[in-house]
Amino acid sequence: MKPPTMSNQKSKIWPVVVIGGGPAGMMAAARVAERGFSVLLLEKNPSLGKKLLITGGGRCNLTNNQPKVRSMVSKYKGRAQFLFSAFSQFGVTETLEFFKDRGLATKEEAEGRIFPVSDKAQSVWQVLVDDLKKNQVTIQTEAIVSGIKIQADTKHFIIKLTNQTEIIAQACILATGGTSRPETGSSGEGFQWLAKLGHTINASQVALVPVALKDPWIKKISGLSLAEVKITIFQNGQKQISQKGKLLFTHFGVSGPTILNMSQEIGDLLKYGEVTLALDLFPTLDPGALKAKVQTLLISESNKKLKNVLKDIIPSALVTPLLVLAQIDGETANHSVRTEDRKKLIALFKSLPLQVKGLLGADKAVVSAGGVMLEEVNLKTMESRLIPNLYLIGDVLDIDRPSGGFSLQLCWTTGYVAGKQCLVN
Repeated sequence: MKPPTMSNQKSKIWPVVVIGGGPAGMMAAARVAERGFSVLLLEKNPSLGKKLLITGGGRCNLTNNQPKVRSMVSKYKGRAQFLFSAFSQFGVTETLEFFKDRGLATKEEAEGRIFPVSDKAQSVWQVLVDDLKKNQVTIQTEAIVSGIKIQADTKHFIIKLTNQTEIIAQACILATGGTSRPETGSSGEGFQWLAKLGHTINASQVALVPVALKDPWIKKISGLSLAEVKITIFQNGQKQISQKGKLLFTHFGVSGPTILNMSQEIGDLLKYGEVTLALDLFPTLDPGALKAKVQTLLISESNKKLKNVLKDIIPSALVTPLLVLAQIDGETANHSVRTEDRKKLIALFKSLPLQVKGLLGADKAVVSAGGVMLEEVNLKTMESRLIPNLYLIGDVLDIDRPSGGFSLQLCWTTGYVAGKQCLVN
């Protein structure tokens, strides 16, 4: 499904052209248009919001319930001082009101994640497309931009398409995204254009990406999800960082919110040597409490086989792999399990080792890090400090963030601010 498009008016000087029909671009285009300006939205794909439709596994984690601005901006890893003004104009509260006013019911899940009640990204997409229609934004899909230049006399933007069409605009909002999921159109060409215009681009790299493991037994438990584990990163036997949260085993390794948020640190450490992850399957129990829990289980089910009772305290899919790793015969009756074997099991429960092979590529990344240096952008308006009437939003900006709705909130916020501030003076 794609929104209707209107033919391009080649001779027209557009007040505003938005390049990029993702969430940030759609938000910005509609906000400019509702102020009475004619707006052209250019999208390289056959339809808008291709990446939006696959976010959150197709469910669309549209924000995180952090209504206090200072709390929200603190999540953006050292960028709080830049983002406070923008989020004060349009933060989480305003975002939820925006979607509610347009008929989208939302719900809150673990760790403050906000999803549409429908559990469908299509519902969020439809709100944005309807908003564009209501505000009469002109949409041109399959419009592949090859470059941007600035007219010397008028300072207008000349936007050239690959079909040799040239579009002239008084102001330009760039929402071309980063380099994650390039099959959706985020291939990084916006950085090339900005560099030619004089902006400093910090090297783009994948920031939230699944982790591949060397351990062959992982494939046997693909699809297993652990709701609460503690993950610790080690290098050369030295503990680096730990985080608690959800973990998902896949056919290639591990994914899920917690591992995605740790992936950039893992990638950095891999440059200097091998990296190991240690999973604590019982993060709320110290070794003594866990020992008592295991002993109680074995005593209460003393005549059963070990392999048949462990599923009462760990996921059944993990029972066989852990027994193999501990070199314990699962056929052993509980009353015959040796003390040293109990110790080995408890040690594995508290520190299950996983050997990191590497990070998956940009094709699997949720977001990318890097982008335009924030010192070169006025974050109160999203306007470039180097080029008047050029506005930079969304993943074009060098803003690192965790998973959990923070990426889309950045799109809503920066898109809204640019749309409201564009051509104000």
